[in-house]
Amino acid sequence: MAVFTPVSRAQLAAWLGRYRLGELRAFEGIASGIENTNYFVTTTAGRFVMTLFERLSAEQLPFYLGMMQHLAQRGIPCPDPVPDIDGQVLGELNGKPAALVSCLAGRSNFHPGPVHCSQVGDLVAGMHLAAHDYPGDLPNLRALAWWRDTAPRVAPFLSPDDAALLADELAAQEHFHASDTYRSLPRSAVHADLFRDNVLFDEQDGEPRLGGAIDFYFAGVDTWMFDLAVTVNDWCCDDASGAFDSARLDALIKAYVARRAPEPAEVHAWPMMLRAAALRFWLSRLFDLHLPRAAELVNPKDPEQYARILRHRRHGAPSLEG
Repeated sequence: MAVFTPVSRAQLAAWLGRYRLGELRAFEGIASGIENTNYFVTTTAGRFVMTLFERLSAEQLPFYLGMMQHLAQRGIPCPDPVPDIDGQVLGELNGKPAALVSCLAGRSNFHPGPVHCSQVGDLVAGMHLAAHDYPGDLPNLRALAWWRDTAPRVAPFLSPDDAALLADELAAQEHFHASDTYRSLPRSAVHADLFRDNVLFDEQDGEPRLGGAIDFYFAGVDTWMFDLAVTVNDWCCDDASGAFDSARLDALIKAYVARRAPEPAEVHAWPMMLRAAALRFWLSRLFDLHLPRAAELVNPKDPEQYARILRHRRHGAPSLEG
């Protein structure tokens, strides 16, 4: 969510003319993230988030927007795409595909406790159950095929030890992804990027209350265990060491399992899914750091954090039951 494509007030006001949202009051670029251009947009009708898509094509975008609509209609707290006067949720601005979605209440919590993690675990299970009948079939674009392509591109930037780790883990994931166990895992459209900055909380009676999940633009069809592994690797991890925080992990997993019990194949696959999730984000952070694009506002994230997480996951994983 960096600002790659500048938008002037006049350009935005003209674009909003296709919506029944009143007059433009204010807008500001959102600096966090590294994929799309995002702005907070305030009109006389309320506050929204506008996204200009920098990499995703107009052909791919109906999957993401449709997924959000599907989840919102089933009671999942997430941004709901706003239709224009013709009923379309996808338009174009400054030569880029563009969409407007509802703005959720709350803010990200970067220092969560077990109470936050419990609510996130319930949210992930709810999204999996709600998405099981979503008909969109776009594969996760940052899955195994992308790992294969990206690994040799970032390997020249790595130390010998890290290069060896990358090669060994990629080979292990290739082997596991070819297995009957992996092919049997339940899957659907999943968020695939449910980090702390993509979940909002506010407060009710002094207690944290989940506002919802945002930024679905890394979503795709993948296994539910991969999606859960992405989530726990961020929400339940000590950032400095890469090790799990047992209290947060226990809270998140117990909440997930209470709403949706994993199948035996998922329990068996859990250690490899944790490693797969760590590999995916190590690779993407290496890619964004060493092969960046020019942008007005960019905040690349530290790849070494996910190298540490991967090393920990390769040494063993806690039970999926918590």
